[in-house]
Amino acid sequence: MNGQLTFTMIKPSAFEAGYTGSILSMIEKAGFRIKSLKKVKLTTSQAGDFYEMHRGKPFYEGLVGFMSSGPIVAAVLEKENAVEDFRLLIGATDPANAEPGTIRKLYGKNMGENAVHGSDSDESASREAAFFFSSLELS
Repeated sequence: MNGQLTFTMIKPSAFEAGYTGSILSMIEKAGFRIKSLKKVKLTTSQAGDFYEMHRGKPFYEGLVGFMSSGPIVAAVLEKENAVEDFRLLIGATDPANAEPGTIRKLYGKNMGENAVHGSDSDESASREAAFFFSSLELS
């Protein structure tokens, strides 16, 4: 993805609260172009596969249960320096520690229900995008 793309998910609690439009608006206003977008409801198995790297960690079961509890919005975003710039836009994992004006500060409830997921590297962004989108959807 060469630093041009990143992946995000609007998590079930933010979707349920009606924050999807506001979050997508913030993303676009920050200069990201939405390359691919879809609403899906993950099964427990799919959520487990997506978060496979966390299997065995104390928070894994809760994370999988939460991420399969309702619809999510998955998106691939395009911008120069996409991963790093998006991480700045979303803020710290714990909304209580996030900078004012960041997505997680504005829309996150707590560490687990922090409104959005954001890729932490170009490699993760590629893997995560391919999990949700076909090559046709990414072209």
